[in-house]
Amino acid sequence: MTPQTGRELRRWYKLKDHTIQLDLVRAVSNGVRFPVVPAGRRSGKTERAKRFIAKEAMRNAGERYFIAAPTRDQVKKIYWQDMKLLCLTSLQKKAPSETDLIIHMNNGTEIHLIGLDKPERIEGVLWTGGLIDELDDVKDGAWETNIRPALDTYNPSRPDYLAWCWLIGVPDGLRHLYEFSQYAESGKDPDFKVYHWKSSDILPAKTIESAKRQMSAKQFRQEYEATFENSTGRIYEDYDKNNYTDARLEKHERLMLTCDFNYSPMSSAIAVRRGDDIYILEEIILTSAVAQQTAMEFVERYKYHDNKCMELYGDPAGKAGEKHHQESDFTSMERVLRDAGWSVARRVANSTLSIKAGQNSVRAKIANAYGERSLFVNPNTAPYVHKALATGTLKKGSAFLEEENEYQHVGTAVRYMVDILFPVVENRVGTARTPGAPR
Repeated sequence: MTPQTGRELRRWYKLKDHTIQLDLVRAVSNGVRFPVVPAGRRSGKTERAKRFIAKEAMRNAGERYFIAAPTRDQVKKIYWQDMKLLCLTSLQKKAPSETDLIIHMNNGTEIHLIGLDKPERIEGVLWTGGLIDELDDVKDGAWETNIRPALDTYNPSRPDYLAWCWLIGVPDGLRHLYEFSQYAESGKDPDFKVYHWKSSDILPAKTIESAKRQMSAKQFRQEYEATFENSTGRIYEDYDKNNYTDARLEKHERLMLTCDFNYSPMSSAIAVRRGDDIYILEEIILTSAVAQQTAMEFVERYKYHDNKCMELYGDPAGKAGEKHHQESDFTSMERVLRDAGWSVARRVANSTLSIKAGQNSVRAKIANAYGERSLFVNPNTAPYVHKALATGTLKKGSAFLEEENEYQHVGTAVRYMVDILFPVVENRVGTARTPGAPR
């Protein structure tokens, strides 16, 4: 046995038995053509799916299976390396195709990995079965136009056979998983059945407790209990009087300036960190202004502030031009701040961050799943921030796009800062220091 084969065999480690998961593995043999699997994050649904496809490929000769995700990059990242191990590819005569993402078994069976960013990729093959992961992120209309017709394609050599497909993921609002689950639970179609379980069924209690501290109640329910949460209405629905404060800036505190580089209003918030709590206590809202003018306003307003070390946050797009040695929004601000004696630590992501992930980070600071609050706003001295968190709404039909108004931009600025300091999903952060900035 080669070292690679040994590694592949070790990949088949024992899983924790779970009644619903074991029922899921038997679903197809029990006549369920489309198992619908809304299950908690990190609870084993993807691992069960990988092993099921691998076992089917090993035991059935000359078949064609698919594994699909919303994009090619996603399906490759989630499945490719593991499937090569689980399929014992070191023992297969034909090497996997790294270009086409196809695993070739000695018995003539193939496993194809497919990105549904181009849903037509699933067409043109007589499939035996497969699975779609992260279902809620699949393009609208792909199921009706491309996927279901491909699964229903008539095979003259097997006239009574119809391909099956696992439909799995963590719910994201009331999208595809919700619709399939509702349809399955109606009892109208025996081809569909729901298999649901929570992350707490599988994960250690301390992991669940940590997630509750990091996430808002709504996000925790969605991600770890796989509940269907309505995405319409207020963005920060837990923000209320318990997040209000009458606190003021103390002269010794290190200030945090976070900016959204909209022309009008040019919106920035001033915050301090007290332990793990964020206090947003002032703001700079300028009409028809640019980033440099925000820095000038900051310098004038805080010229008597004792602590001249500050942190600068904002939109990664504000770095535009720096690769070509041009002055960006950030460098123009830093020049003004340095000239006035401030030491600046820039804390900005290397690339554009997910709006949804940033919103979840803010929600978790407003109130986590335990009801603990660690983001506070002075409504009197930061009224635009207060309005942004109290009244911001999502666009109709969207899970993350925000309705535009005069308060939205400072709310976006707050999101940039919180998503760096306390990300629910870890972000890549680039930190630029000016001379004298504390490490």
